[in-house]
Parts: sequence; structure tokens; C-alpha cells
Amino acid sequence: MSMTIALVTGANKGIGLETARRLGAGGVTVLVGARDPERGERAAAGLREEGADARFVRIDVSDEESAAKAAAWIDGEFGRLDVLVNNAGIMIDMAPPSGTPLSVLRETFATNVFGMVAVTNAMLPLLRRSAAARIVNVSSDLGSLGLMSDPSYAHYAFNLLAYNTSKSAVNALTVCYAKELADTPIKVNAVDPGYCATDLNAHTGPRTAEAGAAEVARLAVLPDDGPTGGCFMDDPEPGTIIPW
Repeated sequence: MSMTIALVTGANKGIGLETARRLGAGGVTVLVGARDPERGERAAAGLREEGADARFVRIDVSDEESAAKAAAWIDGEFGRLDVLVNNAGIMIDMAPPSGTPLSVLRETFATNVFGMVAVTNAMLPLLRRSAAARIVNVSSDLGSLGLMSDPSYAHYAFNLLAYNTSKSAVNALTVCYAKELADTPIKVNAVDPGYCATDLNAHTGPRTAEAGAAEVARLAVLPDDGPTGGCFMDDPEPGTIIPW
């Protein structure tokens, strides 16, 4: 068993998989969290073929019982968790804000917000057993009230009621957990991986998932003097602060 154990949710594809790949290449034991066992096992097997110490963990972030079972499995196998990357998320907006059904808002928040809370709370006892745990919440610049209220911002036109507000909530959650854990070695940060070409956006983004994962992975292994309670991206350089 390596010195660092990391759980990445939604790790069977996209930014989650590339984050797991980067961490695995750095010697981290990677727990590939995914809802679908076949896809999750396939992703973990691919990482092992590349030399990573990777294991599949079934977890549906929108299901509290699933999160609790995943935590119990990790407890039984490792007894602790050093890194939690809350990456799993959905974007299903298909209409302007005034035409967005409440069902879309509920489904989005069930995964992107409530799911993040469920997983974080389930894993926190394990993270507290780590010498210096890290929690990384994958957010988006679309959740920044400062950027999205600026007509000159490049992504100002992306006015997605459910997705954008869910990521604003993710930023708020990050602040809440960072404040609660301020007197512990646990660091909690949010990260904007940028507009990456993934299934989330039908591969329309100009960045690669590999590029998007770089800042996620960096925050996952921050040194002891690293920041907590912030939202970061790697443009124009790693550690660039995103306004709330």
C-alpha cells in the first residue's frame, strides 16, 4: 500500500479519469469511484496496465447509502483516506433560466451539491485519520458570481440556471468545510478545470481533459503550507484564484 490513498468520484472518464491517472502516475493509490461497475472496473484496469495502483469503488454520489457503503469498504481495506476528489457532476440544462423545469434543477443539485455533501460527510471520518488530508471540489468558472455578472467575460453567455447555480453552491460548500476544518491538517479547496472537451459538454470545450486535470491533481497533493478555502485554476498559471 502506498503512502497516499485517494478517492476520485466520477473517475471512469473525463477529468475524473485523467485526475486518477495523474495521481496514480505519482505513486498514489487511486480508488476509481464510479456508478457503473463495468465502466469503473475497465477504467481501473486501464490505469493498472499503465503501472498505477488502482482499485474500483462503486459509488453513486446521489445515493447516501451508496456513499456510506463506499466509505465502509475503504475503511475495511485501508482504514483511512488521504485525498477526496469530488469530481462527479452533471450538466443537463437545455433551456434558458425561465424555461428550466424544477425537475432539472432538482436532478442537478442532487448530484452536484447534495451528492458532494453526502460523499464528503461519509468520507470525513476516514480523512480525519490521515496525517494531512486534502479535499478537492471540482467547480467551474460558471459558478463564479463575479465572472458571470461581467459582460466582458469570455463565458458570460453560458447562462445555465441549474448547472451554474449548482457550482456556485459548490463554492459555498468549499468555504463552509474549510472553515469547519481550519484547525485541522485537512485542506479544502475548489478548482475550475476550465472548459474541457468531455461528455459533460458533448466535447465542445477547447481544452483537453488531461489539461483540466492538472490543477485538480495539484490541489490533491498540496504541501502543508498550501492554501485552504479557495477556488483555483491554472490559467494563466497554477494557483490562479477564481473570484467567488
